[in-house]
Amino acid sequence: MRMTSTAHSLDLDAIRQVVATVEHAQAEELVDEFVALFREDAVWTTGHGKRLTGRAEIAAFTAAVLPGAMTDLVPSYEVVHVLFVRPDVAAVKVRQRYFTRDGQPAEGGKEGSPLYVMSKEDGRWLLTACQNTEVLA
Repeated sequence: MRMTSTAHSLDLDAIRQVVATVEHAQAEELVDEFVALFREDAVWTTGHGKRLTGRAEIAAFTAAVLPGAMTDLVPSYEVVHVLFVRPDVAAVKVRQRYFTRDGQPAEGGKEGSPLYVMSKEDGRWLLTACQNTEVLA
């Protein structure tokens, strides 16, 4: 099945909005907003290799690490590639960077390279299987 350009464009916009919401939830340390982006049975592997299975486990981890994590940082998440595996499943490659509050690259200039597999559920794109990887210089 081939997507029409209008449907394709709307799905790309919706996927970019999910990634923008990830960025916003991280920046504002909004655990519930972040967790709501995941399917109930989602799998997430953090940038440090911790595997989290299911929204409840993702919520517990996020509640433990997110509050206070962005005190001096501003995250940036940029969608760099979207591959539609099917019309309702997309692999989304993201460039993740952190900046100081005055706009300078964060100390060490570390970057992440998340891959989000997203699925469209009842018309809404959700994070389904995610892997974050630290970019090594």
